[in-house]
Amino acid sequence: MKSVIKQEEIVGRIYFLRGEKVILDRDLASLYEVEVRTLNQSVKRNIKRFPNDFMFQLSPEEFKNLKSQFVISSWGGVRKLPLAFTEQGVAMLSGLLNSERAIKVNIEIMRAFVQLRKLIDSNKELAKKIEELPDTDKAMLVDMILAKLDQPDVELDKIWAEEAAKRWAAYKEGRLKTLPYDEVMARYRQR
Repeated sequence: MKSVIKQEEIVGRIYFLRGEKVILDRDLASLYEVEVRTLNQSVKRNIKRFPNDFMFQLSPEEFKNLKSQFVISSWGGVRKLPLAFTEQGVAMLSGLLNSERAIKVNIEIMRAFVQLRKLIDSNKELAKKIEELPDTDKAMLVDMILAKLDQPDVELDKIWAEEAAKRWAAYKEGRLKTLPYDEVMARYRQR
């Protein structure tokens, strides 16, 4: 079966909230090519299928924090706090949305969750191996990583330049608000 969507596009929409990997209703609706309202109505009609460990509504603070991570506001006029679906919640959605695209997208979402789980597990293994290294080897590893980070990445520089241009345009158009330095630092210290 040919993939209808790239794994990277899905993984980029998976967030960590309340210790869970989740996808928001608006991202799922976009992937399924349905309106958010339609997706949420299907969920509401079948709410018994979605206990709190399958789906939850973001708190105002979680929503504010999530929005602040996105410099260019693509949230539009969101009136309700988004719903967040865990892997089990996405699996449950597959029983509600039966279009050909929804079935294919759901398969790819499940693969993305598995890929992410493997990545997290491999990082745990790597961390354990690094911890077992003698201190001198750890120092050499850090030096090697720092040397690699010092090398310019033309593609990354291009991406950052484009992002900076978008942010500047959004700021000039009034779609992006700035925060005073003191407020930014105060928020940082609260973490």
